[in-house]
Amino acid sequence: MSAAQNQEVMRRVIEEGFNNGNYEALDTLFALNYQEHQFGLKTTLQGLKEDIRFLRTGFPDLHLTIEDMVADGDKVWIRMTAEGMNSGPLMGPPTHKPMSVTVIDVCRFENGKIVEHWGVPDRFAQMAQLGLLPQLNKPHA
Repeated sequence: MSAAQNQEVMRRVIEEGFNNGNYEALDTLFALNYQEHQFGLKTTLQGLKEDIRFLRTGFPDLHLTIEDMVADGDKVWIRMTAEGMNSGPLMGPPTHKPMSVTVIDVCRFENGKIVEHWGVPDRFAQMAQLGLLPQLNKPHA
């Protein structure tokens, strides 16, 4: 498959799976032996669907915007902005605060399907924006 075809698969994963919650569409985009390498996520395609469903429960209006995408050989790198309002349970009750964080993903392809994924969402920024980090007392000047 060409680099352009692999990039189109990535676009469909983002639009169908993450932005639209169409988990069944992911079945044709991932290989049966798919492996997830992102810390804290389940390692299979079924697990990925569960993780996306969990994320969309915490952020029902979740939207990922592709900012940059580069393909080389059997890999596609993507930089996105993830935005949403925490109006559902996530790490406790909803905070009703918005978040906007950067996400970097790398996927490896075989025969036009994703076989491996590595992801780096800015979880620290997410937690800070949602008020889930301890507040430091600032010294008075």
